[in-house]
Formats: sequence, C-alpha cells, structure tokens
Amino acid sequence: MSGASGAGAAIPAVQEWAPSASGGTSARAASDTSAPASYDDLVSRVLACRLGPDPRTLRIAVAFTTSQVVRHDGRRGGYRNEVLSLRLDRAVGSCAVEPGALSETAVDDCVGADVARLLEHPLTPVRVAALDAYLMHVTPHTPENGALPRPLPAGSSLEKSRARAKAVVELLDVRPGQTVLVVGVVNSLLEGLRSRGVPYIPCDLKGGRTEWGEPIVTDALAELDRCDAVLASGMTLGNGSFEPLREHALRVGKQLVMFAQTGSAVLPRFLGAGVSAVCAEPYPFFWLDGGPGVIHRYGHLDGCTEAAL
Repeated sequence: MSGASGAGAAIPAVQEWAPSASGGTSARAASDTSAPASYDDLVSRVLACRLGPDPRTLRIAVAFTTSQVVRHDGRRGGYRNEVLSLRLDRAVGSCAVEPGALSETAVDDCVGADVARLLEHPLTPVRVAALDAYLMHVTPHTPENGALPRPLPAGSSLEKSRARAKAVVELLDVRPGQTVLVVGVVNSLLEGLRSRGVPYIPCDLKGGRTEWGEPIVTDALAELDRCDAVLASGMTLGNGSFEPLREHALRVGKQLVMFAQTGSAVLPRFLGAGVSAVCAEPYPFFWLDGGPGVIHRYGHLDGCTEAAL
C-alpha cells in the first residue's frame, strides 16, 4: 500500500456555483482550490461564498438525531452513539454528540434555519453538522471530487464493522515496529491493527479498557510524541481536538488518517494540509442497515494491498 502523507496528498476538486438561466445554481470551475489553513478558515470561505452558493440562501429542511446502543456478539463490551444530522436538499451532514448532551430545542433551532446562521450557532455539533451538510451539497462523494467508493457487503453489525475497519486500516502506511495512535476507540479497528501486528495506543475521552484489557488513555495530544502515525475519528471535529492533531501532523510530517461519520465531507478538504487520507462514511451509517453499503476513501491508494501492513 502507498499511503498519503503531508503535502503530497491530492486535494479534492472544488466547485464554484453561479446563477443559472433557470434561476437555480450551476457548477463551474473554481479559482479557490487551495487547502484551507484551518477549520475556521474553511468556515470563513463558506461564509464568503468562495466554495459554493451563498449559505444564507440555503435552509435546512430536516434535523434529526440517531441514537444507537450496540453490543456485538462475541464482544465483552458495548457502546452508545448519538448523532445529529441535518438535511440540505439531497445532502445530509452529521456530527456525533455525547449521548443526552443535545437538547430537543437545539434540534428545533436547526429546522428551517439558513446554513450561515447555523455555522455561527453556539453549539459546536450544530456548526459541524451544518458545515458538513453544506460541503456535501457542494461537493458530494464522487470520483470527480476525489472519492474512491468502497462497497461494504451485507452482513451482521459485526461483519459490517469489520469490513469498514479493513477499509480504514488499509489507508495507513506504517512500517514494522511503528506505533499508531488511535483517537476514538473502535474495537474492530484495533482488531484490524492487531491482526497485522501493528502496535497502537488506544485513546478515547471515555477512558476505560479495550476489548483486550488494554488501558485507554484520554489525552491524545499528550501521546503524539510516542506515535509514528495517527488514526483519528471525525468526532475530533466536535470535541475540538482535530485542529491540534492536524497542526502536529503538518508540522512534523506525520501521517494522519481520518475515519469519518462526523464531518465526512469536511475532512477531505484538509488533504495535503495535515490530513493524509480519509475514509468518509456519510449518513446512513453502516450500523443502521444489514444490507450492502458504500464508503468513500480519499488519498493515495495506488497499489494499496494488505501486504503493506
């Protein structure tokens, strides 16, 4: 496998939108294709209409939360997820939240609101979901925009979890003996690393222990000097840790691979600006359906094989 790293990663195509003869919008080649300098810079570009239509003219039609409690067969522990999702035309933007942290009032605030207002909402998950919805609307996950689809087969929740984990782990380009910091513990991802003999440091704000009894650290930034690569969840967008991780990876040339249900359309924008590769999984997520699905990978995937791990 050839993993992406540093400034060598390809940046997905960016479209600029202009009024069409029919009164709608149509895409044309964009002049602003550079990677953003920061998350705040990306938001500023959206508000300045540099990446698509004026967000003040686009309104959220549907806002909803998805709650999940899971314990896979054969696994000792389980977990709970809650995700805020916003529907903008055909696009759905999402941000995971701590279960019970989001009030019904916050969800009500989003319905009928324009995207620009939500990008300045006091709650971070609302801002992230709104940005994700806008960028999904402007630049959906298609090969033309740099995404390579990866089918997920039908199966049980555990089978689909393992299939997704395999697709994520393949994006890492690590040599024998190199250690991966995993930010956002998913046991199937750890299992994938273990099966390839890749040492890892599990990190999650919840702490605790992994399925194999390993202690889970809670401060990702404190572990950066101990790792050779970082594999991080898109949930880092919602808890404020993405920017420090990205800045570290950019500064020292360290590989940063993102797996994203949160901000799946946001993170590909940072390819070449600290982010090496992205496995993007927009709503509906693999755990919602036992049928076949698809995820989308960004980055250098030429010659990607399991043998590299």
